[in-house]
Amino acid sequence: MATPLNVRVVSADHEVWSGEVSMVVAKTVEGEIGILAGHEPLLAILSTGEARLTLADGTKVTAEADDGFISVENDTVTIVARRAELV
Repeated sequence: MATPLNVRVVSADHEVWSGEVSMVVAKTVEGEIGILAGHEPLLAILSTGEARLTLADGTKVTAEADDGFISVENDTVTIVARRAELV
């Protein structure tokens, strides 16, 4: 198995989801971005929409995130949004 990404999805007042995934796809103001292990450091503004997380076994987790940002560094992805919830 490839190195997993450690992901946290947080809203303004609580953590919505955290765990290890193989891939993250998020909608930014510049378009969709896919993130795999080894991705370069990144900080981007989220657009209203879904963040799709793919677990190692292929299971999908989808979170709706509004007004926030995504940060990627050292195989750690943090999605911070004013409002976030699992779909």
